[in-house]
Amino acid sequence: MKQLLELLGFLALVQGGAGLLHEFTDWHVGLVQRIGLLDGYEIYASVALIVLAFALFAAAESRRSG
Repeated sequence: MKQLLELLGFLALVQGGAGLLHEFTDWHVGLVQRIGLLDGYEIYASVALIVLAFALFAAAESRRSG
């Protein structure tokens, strides 16, 4: 379970970072900008993904290994 939380945290961190990278540099990376529901809220969604990633890392750290 710990490895699953770490993997999900890593994916959320990468997608959040890619979303911010897209917003500030216009590179076409990440999935956040491709979701039509989030039009106009891409920065907020990217920041929320980064916060979620850190929460998942904290939850993974609090779990016992095994």
